[in-house]
Amino acid sequence: MLYFMKIFMEININCDLGEKSEHHSTKYDPDLLKIVNSANIACGFHAGDEKTMKNTIEISIQNNVSIGAHPSFNDPENFGRKRQNLPENEIKKLIIDQYETLQRIAENLGTKVTHIKPHGALNNMACEDLNLSKILAETIYHIDKNLIYLVPTGSKMEEAARKFDMKIACEIFADRNYEDDGNLVSRVKENAIIHDPEKCKKHVLEMVRNQSINCMSGKKIKCEIDSICIHGDNIESLETAKQVKKVLEENNIYLKPLNYLKKFL
Repeated sequence: MLYFMKIFMEININCDLGEKSEHHSTKYDPDLLKIVNSANIACGFHAGDEKTMKNTIEISIQNNVSIGAHPSFNDPENFGRKRQNLPENEIKKLIIDQYETLQRIAENLGTKVTHIKPHGALNNMACEDLNLSKILAETIYHIDKNLIYLVPTGSKMEEAARKFDMKIACEIFADRNYEDDGNLVSRVKENAIIHDPEKCKKHVLEMVRNQSINCMSGKKIKCEIDSICIHGDNIESLETAKQVKKVLEENNIYLKPLNYLKKFL
């Protein structure tokens, strides 16, 4: 009961932002940044550029939104969603290079990157591959042990991260369906994304209340939940963010940036 009460006291809403590319507009980013608590900012490999990073950080500062690096495979043609098998040194380098780019811009604006969340195929592969997950966790830990590592709850990424003395935030997805193994339904399938904001709202509240993943089959997987992700590249993202925030506040759940959650203070 005490664990249940603790979870209900506070939670985070994060969103993938700054993803300006031929695949995605950042038109609604300023509005989303008035709703969410933490921004995962594209670092130029799958989307975004230095101008967009700077602009996204500036708006984040105005709205007391914590900022994170959202590193990806260097794959702008496919928005970072094409799987690649890279050697360990290249994986480490792409994480470090993207973090350092965003951190440099953040420092020039008087702030800093407080979390890292891998993007797209890199994230999906790491959820399934413990070795890749270990490479990512170790790399992020050695960049800065105070960085918060945002990972899908119950994944291989969480498992690997717990082997290091690092700050881990476990997330669920408001607008995605889950398979019975706890992984997201592949985007190649029609039912991967939940488009209806009302369904997203109910999906989130049920998962938070039960501290479990809702699988499409009806199966529930017990898990830890610190954060809720809303993808910024869906046409319904803004309304989904509004509905999710509203239902959480109506249920007396206090919303905070990742770095202000009690577990990280």
